[in-house]
Amino acid sequence: MPNIGSYQPIIVHFAIVLLVVGVIFRWISLTGRVAFAGPAAATLILAGTVAALLAVHSGTDAHGPVERIPGVRQAVMDHEDAGHWARNVFLVVALLEIVALVAAKRSVTTARVALWGSAVVGVFGVAALMKMADRGGDLVYSYAGGVGTRSGDTADVSRLYLAGLYQAAQAARARHDSARAAELFRELERRNPNDTTVRFLAIESLGHDRNDGRAALVALTRLTVAPDDRRLRLRYGFLKADAYVAAGKPDSAHATLEQLARDFPDMQRIKDRVAEIK
Repeated sequence: MPNIGSYQPIIVHFAIVLLVVGVIFRWISLTGRVAFAGPAAATLILAGTVAALLAVHSGTDAHGPVERIPGVRQAVMDHEDAGHWARNVFLVVALLEIVALVAAKRSVTTARVALWGSAVVGVFGVAALMKMADRGGDLVYSYAGGVGTRSGDTADVSRLYLAGLYQAAQAARARHDSARAAELFRELERRNPNDTTVRFLAIESLGHDRNDGRAALVALTRLTVAPDDRRLRLRYGFLKADAYVAAGKPDSAHATLEQLARDFPDMQRIKDRVAEIK
């Protein structure tokens, strides 16, 4: 088969939906109250099992680059093991579904037993899917496995690095490590000097992390915001007010916010900030 590692997230989510819904339909079909539930369950479970086979194959294709990230190997192996187990359980479920289909015209009892077996084993299969998905979530969100690297696009890697710097800076700020936060925000701006959002973050850091309101005010004079960009105008105004406060000029901060309130009379947040500075 060709390498389908880049499609792994799509395939695995497709498999999960098909199989979970298929098991639900199988249980509904056992009540005998919904005529289409039985055929629908068989179709979904068989299609989902094929998707599960493809998901395991795509995961094998995708795991190499991710596994080489420092500290990620065990998380990759845990996710793979859970995926193999879920696939194997649903191979049993699919086999029971096929037995039921074959036996339907020969032995109602055999077909009924096979369908009940499918429903019961399917519950264990859904539990295995949830475990696999949980470990996959850990791999992606706790270890950044594949994030920014799956496509092989250097722009994605750059965005991953940008996100890492931002999150590290926010974490440092939460720890009240202002020096580290300021350093990381400076690095963020150095690597993305033309990104307006990054420039705003760097200016905010001047006032918040370095407590240098004057430097923040100077940096704001170098930033141009389109008059029709409501979001950026608000961000600019709030940053300017904060910079004045950090520079020890509360009256100027108050005047800035009052002008902002006149420009945006529907913004309660501005009125709240005005009240805070008073």
